Amino acid sequence: MLYYLFRFLEQFDIPGAHMWSYISFRALLTLIISLIISAWFGERFIKFMKRRNISETARDASIDPFGEKKKGVPTMGGIIIIVSILVPVLLLGRMRNIYLILMIATTIWLGFLGFMDDYIKIFKHDKEGLKGKYKIVGQVSIGFIVGIVLYLSPDAVMRENITVPQQNLTEKVVKHEPTAHKSLKTTIPFIKNHNLDYSELMSFCGKYKTAAGWIVFVLMTILVVTAVSNGANLNDGMDGMCAGNAAIIGVALGIFAYVSSHIGYASYFDIMYIPHTEELVIFLCAFVGAMIGFLWYNAFPAQVFMGDTGSLTIGGIIGVCAVIIHKELLLPILCGIFFVESLSVIIQTQMFKYYKRKGQRVRVFRATPIHDNFRKLDSQLDPTSRYLFKNWPERQFHESKITIRFWITTIILAALTIITLKMR
Repeated sequence: MLYYLFRFLEQFDIPGAHMWSYISFRALLTLIISLIISAWFGERFIKFMKRRNISETARDASIDPFGEKKKGVPTMGGIIIIVSILVPVLLLGRMRNIYLILMIATTIWLGFLGFMDDYIKIFKHDKEGLKGKYKIVGQVSIGFIVGIVLYLSPDAVMRENITVPQQNLTEKVVKHEPTAHKSLKTTIPFIKNHNLDYSELMSFCGKYKTAAGWIVFVLMTILVVTAVSNGANLNDGMDGMCAGNAAIIGVALGIFAYVSSHIGYASYFDIMYIPHTEELVIFLCAFVGAMIGFLWYNAFPAQVFMGDTGSLTIGGIIGVCAVIIHKELLLPILCGIFFVESLSVIIQTQMFKYYKRKGQRVRVFRATPIHDNFRKLDSQLDPTSRYLFKNWPERQFHESKITIRFWITTIILAALTIITLKMR
């Protein structure tokens, strides 16, 4: 809204009005406003939730040794995050941008899905919350919508990077195609000509390979949104854990979005140029500001929990943003923590089922998601089960130490993801 107002005032030579045309100015202002909103609104939200006694019940001590101390802490703090993202984006973003519209839709959609889950847990006193099949349907639906919109929208185009040999044959110059068009290419790490074309994967379909490629793209979008959303949900188990990791990932995605929207930087890094993705930088600055502002209250000891309202939304935002800038294949590295959290749960569940059919009770880890493995005591283990990694780790860690070490790991993974642009 403010963007259009000041662009209108610019024609009257209002001092400072031209500043709103600079993406750097709007991005930093968005970050500041998001931080202020999360700090101001967060305090009032926590007080409101405490007055209404809408809080966390005591957690299972066998899973969370510090669970009893968390009884009475307000939950559904994801509302703070959503408000802190949407308000500055609506104020400073270009609302005609298809990518920004998709990010806003994703935030509202998954925020509502997570809210319903938290609502059932708190007000219906059902610890299971929203049934898993309904969560999956919600996640698949938004993934499908995003994929279809990117396929149909005439604004969702790119200019592919091409390498032009020079006369001396020792140097090559990266240029971009003169016209923007629809493309099924995406960035793949560690490969010299690091573009993967989904249509080429379906080359066996002959003249229908492009249509088949778009089907693969939509399915990939659904998979990415669902997987990252669930991974973030699993990562939300300790004070500040998910919010801190998400902020780091958001910074990395912001860098990718900016270089993808700038033809000069896109040429330097030899990646595809995607016009108008600079508005994603605005959104991601609001996202990072909301995460940092939320940490003001969510860092140990937490004064509020984000709940599924926040964690499902966070994962969906990360997944959709990566798909838009065609960097979804970098997510296993960038979101390595989320990936390992999900993988640990899958391994634990499947191995337990496998041995149970043989009449044995065998578990791989002490507890999953994997962050719980580091805080569980030997005295809390099931005496009827055999643990394959019973002595790892050798001692219990406080959750604040686990959280910081997971943040550090995510920083390393984010840095590695960024340098993959030059590692081929």
